Amino acid sequence: MEKGGEAGEYHSKDFEWEFVKNLVENDPSLSHHLQEPHLVDSSSSSFSSSVSKPWQDFHSRHSSGKFFKERRYLLKEFPELVLCGENTKLLEVGCGNGSTVLPVLRGSKNITVYACDCSSEALVRTKENINRAIATVDNFHSFTCDFSTSAFPNWLACHHCRHNKHCHHSGFRESDDTSLNEHCIGGVDFVTLIFTLSAVPKERMPRAIKECFAVLKPGGLLLFRDYGLYDMTMLRFEPEKCIGFREYVRSDGTLSYFFCLDTVKRLFTDAGFIEVELENCCVKAVNRRKNKNMYRIWVHGKFQKPFLK
Repeated sequence: MEKGGEAGEYHSKDFEWEFVKNLVENDPSLSHHLQEPHLVDSSSSSFSSSVSKPWQDFHSRHSSGKFFKERRYLLKEFPELVLCGENTKLLEVGCGNGSTVLPVLRGSKNITVYACDCSSEALVRTKENINRAIATVDNFHSFTCDFSTSAFPNWLACHHCRHNKHCHHSGFRESDDTSLNEHCIGGVDFVTLIFTLSAVPKERMPRAIKECFAVLKPGGLLLFRDYGLYDMTMLRFEPEKCIGFREYVRSDGTLSYFFCLDTVKRLFTDAGFIEVELENCCVKAVNRRKNKNMYRIWVHGKFQKPFLK
């Protein structure tokens, strides 16, 4: 498979999204991807109570950490993570095995990274990968959390921070790397949601985004990248894997939703965010062995929490 280097993976416009939309809408074999929810027999509700376990099993099976590549392109797509000032705080939600955390830690010494995942197994993999790649790390902390069902811990942002009230913070102490005490750090400057929201049951997405909004400082940014509508991986799903409109379940039980720009905009603005950037990233790759074009579509977004008035 060929593509013009890693730089081609971000902010690329190899084709217009409408081109693939027309291909899908005119292909009868792909008609199941166009069905409205009432035409789909199954529902995501039966999968909602067991989101964490499939991911726990997934990371146990892929314990080598080689399943994901380090996402170095994100520093070019989100240069704010490199240009930030001292004492910047980042919350990485759904860190997996650290494919997003690693390039951030390499790229900026000014950021303290707090990373969470619903899978404790994923956090083990993240720590192992970081320790292999970086000799000494004192600006990384991890904790287990399913942000679609649970609030982020109070030490991340206390009640006063969440409600934009004036709050003095003198820092916090920690008893170990994964068990932080309850001294509030005052919220974070950035939240990254990188291929995370699509794995959340659709009906839980609004709550999950509001949790991210709550722990951001006023003026803070949420950086978003996820699967776009009619991405190649969506079109590979068979009809029986469709459990809702644009929502699918993989054979291992993990979920995948595919976003259009209007849906992303509505989800984030309804939570109180201001849209800063929102567009499709369209990348054409070529499988020369099969002589086949493959069309990848991702949604890129930046959303800001309003400043206090």
